[in-house]
Formats: sequence, C-alpha cells, structure tokens
Amino acid sequence: MSAPAPGKIRVLIAEKNPLLRMSLVGLFAGDERFAQAEATSNGQAFLDAVDQRIFDVGLIGWQLPGVDGAGVLRALAGRTEVPRIIIYTGSSAPDLPHQAMILGAAAFCSKRDWPNQLLYTVRVVAAGRMAFPHMDVTKSFPNPMADLTSREHELLATLSDGLTNQQIASQFAISVNTVKFHLRNLYEKIDVQNRAQAVAFFIEDCRAR
Repeated sequence: MSAPAPGKIRVLIAEKNPLLRMSLVGLFAGDERFAQAEATSNGQAFLDAVDQRIFDVGLIGWQLPGVDGAGVLRALAGRTEVPRIIIYTGSSAPDLPHQAMILGAAAFCSKRDWPNQLLYTVRVVAAGRMAFPHMDVTKSFPNPMADLTSREHELLATLSDGLTNQQIASQFAISVNTVKFHLRNLYEKIDVQNRAQAVAFFIEDCRAR
C-alpha cells in the first residue's frame, strides 16, 4: 500500500467472508476521508500486517479463522503503535460488547448497522474516542469459568503448564481420548478454538481475579 495522503484514516480489515471483505474495502475507497483500506481473511494475517505497517483503525470480526477477535485483542494488549480496534460482527450475543471492551477494543459495531454508521464509528475511533452500544454495566455478565466442571478447571490449569495430551492422560489416569473429549467441551464453553487460545484465556482470567 502506498503512503496515504496526510490526514487520511488508515484502516486494516479482518473479515472471513470474501464478499463482505471486498464490500468493506470498496466502502472506504469511496470516502475521501480514508486511505485505501487493506483487508485480510484471518486474525493471524491481521497481526502480521500490523507488525509490518502502521494503521489507525483495525476493523475485525469476532469469529475469525485461526486467531479470533478475542485472540487478536489479547495479542495486541500492552503493545504500542497498534491500531485501535473495532469489533465488527453479526452476532447478537448480549455480552459481546462488554467482552470486547474488557479485552481492549475501542468500539463495537453490528453488521446490521447502516454503512454510514460504520464509517462514523471508524472516524470516532480514529479521533481517539470509544463507541459502544448501550450496556447496563450494573448487570453481571456470564463468566464462562462458572460453567466449567471441576475436571475442566483442572485441565485448563494443566494446559498452561505445557503438558501434552498423553502427559495429561497419565497425570489424571484417564485415556487420551477422554482428554480430547474434555478439551473439546472446554474449548466450546470458553469460546476458543485451540490450546493456545485456551491458555491465553486462562492467563487473562487469572489476571482479572
């Protein structure tokens, strides 16, 4: 991408749907307030692009192949010279905006919103402000950890020690297939896709306590 004109907002998109990805690039290309947007299809490619170039705003989905939206936010936490992140999703889960905020997102925008609302949100975030839908912060949001069984709690803690499935099976005197069964249930409950994301979730939960 060539150097943008001074003052134009640089946007990096991570969206798994190729048609929507192309539409978003076109949306920003048609507005003179934005530089030509770049787009990736997954979270790891987004992080790689951030490492190579400077962007003002990142527009990312929540469910992404490989590294998901939560994983991207965790990977960027504490780093400097990174884009401010907008979570852009079609999910209607009521706790997602709160989760995104806790993980460090600057805004949350629904795919059901009008395109002008998205453009406005990106401009607001680029200006250093935050933009979230109304949330009743007095309500307690569900904690996935509360739904885990005692065995799943033990497994989650064991994953952070770097043990293999075979080592975990030996430690708990169960079969490797049983370990895999418990891990599948664990990943689904805490909404992660792999071992690395589960360990990151566990570390984040420990920090929040």
